[in-house]
Amino acid sequence: MAQPRTFISFDFDNNKNEKELFAGQSCNSKTPFSIQDWSSKEALPQNEWEKLIADKINKCDLAIILVGKNTSKAIGVVKEISFAVKKGIPFFGVYVGGADQSTLLPSGLARNRTIAWNWEGIAKAIDQCMTQWK
Repeated sequence: MAQPRTFISFDFDNNKNEKELFAGQSCNSKTPFSIQDWSSKEALPQNEWEKLIADKINKCDLAIILVGKNTSKAIGVVKEISFAVKKGIPFFGVYVGGADQSTLLPSGLARNRTIAWNWEGIAKAIDQCMTQWK
């Protein structure tokens, strides 16, 4: 199977650096996925942003939600999760930026589907998503 195209959802205001590190490290890891950096590069009216992001998520096989300390308040992340649910795109979370199991999660993301930033664990979560959800 080809590497799944993966949408990365993150709190733009608080976890942009972690997203860049995650994307960069993924290129040098043995993790079986390719990241599609399809975040909006400019401010758009809400309805245009929603259409753009929904279309991008629909083109992916998987979504990874980067969960920082304030991600539960990130409206864009919550919407991206809802788009993935609506389109049947599997997803899981990865704790970043000092977040851990005591961190509030964004609506729609289950605690048992959120893991530590560990490439071996991420590879296993991807394999699980791709076999269980498809």
